[in-house]
Amino acid sequence: MKISKAYCAYEYEKFMHSFGFKGSCLTGAWQVAVAVCSEEECGIGLGIQSPLWSDSDVFAKYGEEKSSRLMYEITKFAVYAIKGVEKETPKEITNEIFEDCYKFAKKIVGMEITETFVLNALVPVDNALWMLWAREQGIKNFDSLYKGTGKADKLANIPLITYSTSIDEVVKMAQDGVCIFKIKLGADPDGDGNLDKMLEWDKARAKEIHNSLKDISTPYTESSKAVYYFDANGRYDTKERLCELLDFLDKENILPQTILFEEPFAPDNKIYVGDLPACFAADESAHSLKDVEERIKLGYKAITLKPIAKTLSVTIDMANTAQKFGVQCFCADLTVNPVMVEWNKNFASRLTPLKGMKIGVVESNGGQNYVNWKEMKTYLPINIENGDNETIYNLDEGFYNDGMIFEIPIHYTELIKKQNNLSELI
Repeated sequence: MKISKAYCAYEYEKFMHSFGFKGSCLTGAWQVAVAVCSEEECGIGLGIQSPLWSDSDVFAKYGEEKSSRLMYEITKFAVYAIKGVEKETPKEITNEIFEDCYKFAKKIVGMEITETFVLNALVPVDNALWMLWAREQGIKNFDSLYKGTGKADKLANIPLITYSTSIDEVVKMAQDGVCIFKIKLGADPDGDGNLDKMLEWDKARAKEIHNSLKDISTPYTESSKAVYYFDANGRYDTKERLCELLDFLDKENILPQTILFEEPFAPDNKIYVGDLPACFAADESAHSLKDVEERIKLGYKAITLKPIAKTLSVTIDMANTAQKFGVQCFCADLTVNPVMVEWNKNFASRLTPLKGMKIGVVESNGGQNYVNWKEMKTYLPINIENGDNETIYNLDEGFYNDGMIFEIPIHYTELIKKQNNLSELI
């Protein structure tokens, strides 16, 4: 396919309340849309920008607004770079422009940055390329992009429990049928960077949540109890401090219900975790295939896949590599919009269920966080009846044969046209 035109645009969507993780918090997220066109067809790709998740050092230096604007500049650079490019597949184009985008990003940010920061910026470009490719090929089935290891008939939706989520909210989720909870650890309770205080806060938070859920049953886990997915976002500094937390979780009978513990250490802190009593998952530390293989050697038994945050092109290769080594995979969220939830569901539904789960899983917390979530759901090309409180996605043949994700979302098309002063895209 040959790219003749490419454009980008964005809009800001506000969160209902502060979104806390990595010791900081967000007030909302930039929704980025990219149009990539050939002479005959056009693809629209979406992306959610999260500088705090992808590179907390950039976020710390520039703050929420400026770091988001810097990431958007990388997207604009990529949009310019692909014009006139001709390749067989989207992956080839994404791979070709990555190094130039990375060099440009370091220049404008003025410091060393993670590859994930750049990949996050490239998601809407990569998605648009895949959509253009699919439309040119007449493809209407996700199997043509990624077949995976099977097809789930159900996906458990994983809500996100941030620092500010109340226990009443957690209990209500469980009563509504939630069976797996993603719990953010690593808070900075007094804002002074004291890791001893962080550890004590994490202990208390885990115990408080567990005590509120321990008597609620579910048919979707092997234990018939709610299970936990802790995410420390690289906030722990030593194995000793992490072991103190694990010992506490074991003492309080929380550890047996912990099926995942994500990113205990910073990406450059290469501590072996294979001898610890938990299934550790790599997320933002896994920027590439090399990183995936390195994390597996360090004892990580799960890889967090984010086609909606690291590009579909890179994620397909990561999934294939992880599965080759017998490492578990699952799809997490980046508080993406409803259109991107559908892309994530399509990938997640083709993965083997996690140990401890009877069904597949996918994280989706947009409904918990966006002020305008109900309106954002109307931006889907086709109406999907997934209620705001839905906890289990039922997947039938209609879901697997539905080509909805390859349809052009009108709202984002109009956004691109408006911000680029266009009457038409092609």
